[in-house]
Amino acid sequence: QVQLQESGPGLVKPSQTLSLTCTVSGGSIRINPYYWAWLRQPPGKAREWIGHIGYAGNVNYRPSLKSRTSIFRDVSKNQFSLQLSSVTPEDTAVYYCARGNFGTSDPHEYNDWGQGIQVTVSS
Repeated sequence: QVQLQESGPGLVKPSQTLSLTCTVSGGSIRINPYYWAWLRQPPGKAREWIGHIGYAGNVNYRPSLKSRTSIFRDVSKNQFSLQLSSVTPEDTAVYYCARGNFGTSDPHEYNDWGQGIQVTVSS
């Protein structure tokens, strides 16, 4: 049974970079066919896909966030991470990491989820 756990600061100042890590246990992040994603749910809004990294290391990002987003992995630690730069209060959300069988932007296609971490952007 795969388990995912998000970690990182819960408060980030405007214009700074949000950095989160997802630690995966119970399965390697290099196994075909899995994709490892970051998603978020702003208050009062629907959950949205931010981007993903595939088992081969290929990445894909939400177009509206692409210029500010980086997703990368550390296979030695079985972790993958998110960096979102130049944050504003609109980036306040619960952030999730998740695993799916496809490289998709549809949150419903991801089957295994971390518990989520609240990140607030405020000075």
